[in-house]
Amino acid sequence: MKRLAGGLLAMLMLTGAASPAASTLDIYFIDVEGGQATLMVTPAGESFLIDAGFPGDGTFASKPGDPAKARDAQRILAAARDAGVRQIDHLMLTHYHADHMGGVIELAQLLPIRHFIDHDAPSAEAEVIVPGTMALYDAYVALRASGTHTEPKPGDRLPLGGVDVVVLASAGDILTAPLTGAGQPNPACTGSGETAQEKTENQRSTAIRVQFGAFRFLNVGDLSGAPLFALTCPTNLIGTAQLYLIAHHGGNDGADPSLFAAVKPRVAIMNNGPRKGAQARTFATIRGIRTIDGWQLHRSDNANIENFADARIANLDENTSAWLKVSASLDGSFTVTNGRTGHSTAYPR
Repeated sequence: MKRLAGGLLAMLMLTGAASPAASTLDIYFIDVEGGQATLMVTPAGESFLIDAGFPGDGTFASKPGDPAKARDAQRILAAARDAGVRQIDHLMLTHYHADHMGGVIELAQLLPIRHFIDHDAPSAEAEVIVPGTMALYDAYVALRASGTHTEPKPGDRLPLGGVDVVVLASAGDILTAPLTGAGQPNPACTGSGETAQEKTENQRSTAIRVQFGAFRFLNVGDLSGAPLFALTCPTNLIGTAQLYLIAHHGGNDGADPSLFAAVKPRVAIMNNGPRKGAQARTFATIRGIRTIDGWQLHRSDNANIENFADARIANLDENTSAWLKVSASLDGSFTVTNGRTGHSTAYPR
């Protein structure tokens, strides 16, 4: 992984010098041990971060503390430096669980955050199921006051120059009409989909589709259960996407083959941890569709599963914290680079 030398980075920050414009949309899938932190950087250098991982030392019981010691905030900072990013222009929280929003307080002390995107407050039931949810949310709301704030609805577009970002679902609501080019019946639909493993915040996740020229990327956070099923069944409301970040870290409730049949991803990525996500039914679904390449942020230690090939796993154990990086071109072609090995796999348009 190439990083700017410390002296050069300092010079750029002091002079305000801009890097030459890139030609790709770059997406970093950052290792936050089974949470989410996905950093997108446009060719013009505009940054869009989806979620911020865990607080502190990286558990649901952890509290925000010293940002210099914050595992996930530091990993996001490293990816930002690799991308030449000096601030987070847009931060979107898919939902309010600690593995998605816990690192934001520490991250804000390392990088300025200008624009906050989220949905309405978590319910009292969410606090009962995941204690500490409300304390993190209250701290986040206080931080959010330092920038601008948007609560988008399904169908809204988010402000990212040169890239079309459309909201598919948020706060339990989904699109009421298909996106342009979508709307076809989905013959792969059966039953009512997979049952959500967590029934409060996950089903309220904000889901988006990102389009850069002919390239599309689908990120649904932990959306699961009925709202996720309804995006592609009985009618495909969202169309296709070359890249899909699998719902809920590759858990069984993100394994319904009907969504994969509708979206037709060329690459599906699990933002799993060694013992979180990456469940057997999801592996079976992906292996059952030969046109999909599955990638993982971690080799999984879960029982009764067969991981993807080591070349498509960013971290084989917890001794590394490599990212997966996707670089997408306007024509729809893209590469996936394994940060652990430096090897890139090309996917033609």
